Amino acid sequence: MQLLLVVQLQLLDKKKIITMKRLLILAVIITCGFTLKAQQLPQITQYMINDYAINPALAGMENFYQVKTTIRNQWVGVADAPRTTILSIYGSRSKHVGLGALVFNDQSGPTSRIGGSASYTYSFQLLQSIDLAFALSGGFTQFKITKQGLNVLDANDKLLLGGDVVRTAPDATFGFNFSGEKWYVGMSIPHLLSSNLDLMGDDYQRIYEDVSEGELTQHFYILGAYEHSFNTFSIEPSILFKAVSGAPAQLDLGIKTTYNDNLWIGMNYRDNGELSALAGYSIDERYVIGYSYDMMSKLGPSHEFMLGIRFVPVKESDIKYY
Repeated sequence: MQLLLVVQLQLLDKKKIITMKRLLILAVIITCGFTLKAQQLPQITQYMINDYAINPALAGMENFYQVKTTIRNQWVGVADAPRTTILSIYGSRSKHVGLGALVFNDQSGPTSRIGGSASYTYSFQLLQSIDLAFALSGGFTQFKITKQGLNVLDANDKLLLGGDVVRTAPDATFGFNFSGEKWYVGMSIPHLLSSNLDLMGDDYQRIYEDVSEGELTQHFYILGAYEHSFNTFSIEPSILFKAVSGAPAQLDLGIKTTYNDNLWIGMNYRDNGELSALAGYSIDERYVIGYSYDMMSKLGPSHEFMLGIRFVPVKESDIKYY
């Protein structure tokens, strides 16, 4: 499970140890088991299709704009399991400039995260057959902890007083990408600013005379793919490596086979033992539909849907004259 929040409790007075134990239990409940310095961003299985959500430097790689949305329901059957929605639009503004924007909503139990960003990508020819692109995106992230309805041991806990905890922080992502005719590989760094959040709220400071911190820890993503075509088929292996301080690195290996440039099937393996099946269809090179099913997870299967529109320039051969 991708881990979304960071809660760091500082003990300044030994007399508060007992009270702080109770606070720690509440913090664990509120954050649904999220641990220190762990992965805070939602995961998606169809990363090779909605690739801009991983690295904004891919915005100018195609000479047209496209809109893609990803809807993910994780661990079906588990109460308050993560639900993620991502909407992105990106494409080439000119020969060297790509633009993009992204909005997202991620819900997990009493915690939620929403945000948005816009990006600017500049690309140039590095070698005769290799392009290099740099991108920077900026926006905001808002965290919310809903106190109402929490099932805790002590309903009179003073920490439950007051309204929901809502914190907004600036956010940024830096990325770069190398690309050739049939391949690309690049790296992105989300949470570039490492903004701090007071996740426990003003009540925590007033009761315990202390400051709680939550940090948007920098993540490191490496994304790459290679497409090999023959006859009416193409095979595209892909790789996604994710790392963040305080959590085990994660490696995704995928392969996608496409027939006649419109129908594809594929598999994705995650190094925690999870396996995913993918399928999708492209209509007239313009409309894209994708689906993935994650299996072999101890917490249950996950469903992910992807819809996209490509604003491909009309070819002269497609124009009908009357």
